[in-house]
Amino acid sequence: MSDPLPIPAEPYPFELSPKKCALLIIDMQRDFLEPGGFGEMLGNDVSQLRRTIEPNRILLDAWRAAGLTVLHTREGHRPDLADLPPAKKIRGKSAKTIGDPGPMGRILIRGEAGHDIIPELYPLPSEPVIDKPGKGAFFATDLHAILQNLGITQLVVTGVTTEVCVNTTVREANDRGYECLVPSDCVGSYFPEFQEMGLKMIKAQGGIFGWVTDSQTILSALS
Repeated sequence: MSDPLPIPAEPYPFELSPKKCALLIIDMQRDFLEPGGFGEMLGNDVSQLRRTIEPNRILLDAWRAAGLTVLHTREGHRPDLADLPPAKKIRGKSAKTIGDPGPMGRILIRGEAGHDIIPELYPLPSEPVIDKPGKGAFFATDLHAILQNLGITQLVVTGVTTEVCVNTTVREANDRGYECLVPSDCVGSYFPEFQEMGLKMIKAQGGIFGWVTDSQTILSALS
C-alpha cells in the first residue's frame, strides 16, 4: 500500500498515511441505534442512524483487512453517576433520564446492554474502546495518550451523531493537531438538516476542522 494515499475530498484532497491513520468509530451504541432504545424513547427516528451501519461495517472490514488501527467510543457514565454533571442529568426534562431504568438496562450506564456497541460493529479484543462521559472523545479519556503511543496523526471519524459527538470529537482532534477525514455516509443524525449542516461546518473555510468524503472513495484508495 502506497503512502500517502490521495483521497478525493472536500474542500481539497486528503493525503492519507495508512500507518499513521486510525479509524475512530463514535458511539455506535444500542441505546442510540436500536428500536426501543434511549434514542427512540426520546422520540427520534432511529432509521436515520441505522442507515450508517452497513457503510461502517464495510469500511471497518476493509480497515481491519489492511491491518490498520481501529478504535471505538461509547458515551456513558459510571454506575454510581459520580461523573454525571447534574445539568446533563436533567437536560431535556424527559420522563426518563440517564441512570434511570430503560428497555436495555439503566440508560447510558457502563456495563448495561444499551450502553454497549451494536453487534454489527462489535470491537475485536485488540481494538481499544474509549468510554467517555461527555460528547467529545478526548474529554476525560485516555484517547490522546493512546493515539500518541501508536504514532497516530490522522483520524477517519465515523459514527453518531454528526452534529454532536462526531462534530465535537473532530473539533477536539483538530485542536490537538490531528487531521480528520469524515465519510459522510458513515455518520448520521436523527435530523437530516443537522446532518447536512454538521458536515458543512467541518469542511467550511478551507477545511477549518477537517475534510469530508464518502466511504467508497476511501475503500477505492485502500484497495
